[in-house]
Amino acid sequence: MKNKNINTNYKWILHITIITFFLATILNFFSDVALKESNLLVAFCILGFIVLIGIIFDIIGTAVISGREEPFHAMAAKKVFGAKEAIKLLRNANIVANFCNDVVGDISGIVSGAALMAIIVKLAFEGPKGSIYTAILGGLLSAITIGGKAIGKNIGIAKSQSIVYTVAVIFAWIEKNTGIKILPDYKNNNKNNKRKKRK
Repeated sequence: MKNKNINTNYKWILHITIITFFLATILNFFSDVALKESNLLVAFCILGFIVLIGIIFDIIGTAVISGREEPFHAMAAKKVFGAKEAIKLLRNANIVANFCNDVVGDISGIVSGAALMAIIVKLAFEGPKGSIYTAILGGLLSAITIGGKAIGKNIGIAKSQSIVYTVAVIFAWIEKNTGIKILPDYKNNNKNNKRKKRK
């Protein structure tokens, strides 16, 4: 049996690794500092925000996998702002989904777990009852995270085109104002096909 060649984008792997490092470091740092200085209400709000980040990125990852290129090609032909970036997102769906669903999902899960432990320390649970309360809070966190992602996946599939375009507009704005290309350029297959037919 012949081994299949696997195309590995080492540049993107390095890019995503650096982004993951800084994202995880920033989230861990700010959540740790904020939780130490806040009361219980604010601490629970911070925990909710961390969980929400994971759910939002899960929605984006699902939307990119579910989205279709065709409507954005028509928009790109009319030079609609963000249309080309939408095509980039869909052409790099596996990379984007991996980052949104796995990388950000894992980071938010780890950080939210650490945030919950900080809250438990603030509540000063002790003895057998403390173990029960800790287990209940941990179960609630897991249920909210998993339930939120389940709902998010349905939203991502149902509203895939509008979600992809919204993210694409944000990317386009960043590229326009900073010059930083978040995703690699795509090749216009339609033009390439026309050239082949002429030959």
